[in-house]
Amino acid sequence: MKSSRIEAFKTQVELTLLLELDIRSHNENDPVEVKAVPDNWTVMGNGNYAVVFAHADFPNLVVKVYAQGRPGLQDEAEVYRRLGRHPSFSECYYVGEAYLIMKRMPGYTLYDCLLTGIPIPPSVIRDVDEALAYAMKKGMSPRDIHGKNVMNDNGKGYVVDVSDFLLRGSDGIWEDFKRAYHWLYKPVLMRWTLPLPARLLEWCRKGYRFYRRSRKK
Repeated sequence: MKSSRIEAFKTQVELTLLLELDIRSHNENDPVEVKAVPDNWTVMGNGNYAVVFAHADFPNLVVKVYAQGRPGLQDEAEVYRRLGRHPSFSECYYVGEAYLIMKRMPGYTLYDCLLTGIPIPPSVIRDVDEALAYAMKKGMSPRDIHGKNVMNDNGKGYVVDVSDFLLRGSDGIWEDFKRAYHWLYKPVLMRWTLPLPARLLEWCRKGYRFYRRSRKK
């Protein structure tokens, strides 16, 4: 990526996006709420600590803006430094005070695939498994890998959130996702690839969170 494009994007982030943006994190277990976004900016995804935005004039870049008071920016930047270049991970081009400028990855999140009925082939799962194994060889512990943090681009899998990779130990989320994929999605849902209601997916998200809390007790 040319440094001039990154610098131009950085200017847009600081002079338009950050000046007019209104995002709020009410609970660390729920996605950040986006209250206002300036023109030409689009929300690409919102996690529990940060929101990712794209600009119409910069199709190959995104910016991840952390909500006020939420940690993790410097850790995420360090993870990308350790990962270097890998086909299934993004790259971090610039670290701002409250944001990261990164390479935009193509495709749709697995959550959006379920929402719209886009098939998720086994190759996506294999790509993610290989990417996570690579991260572990680099001395990190991949965590928080789920349907909103993995993308599917015509059968190619990408991991798009690495913010928790410096924490120690496995949280088992990706293994649980794979079990659901092999036991339910692949033999049943993949045959028809029908779109699933957003309310059902949200119910599954909250139900899984409750299950994980109960399992820890």
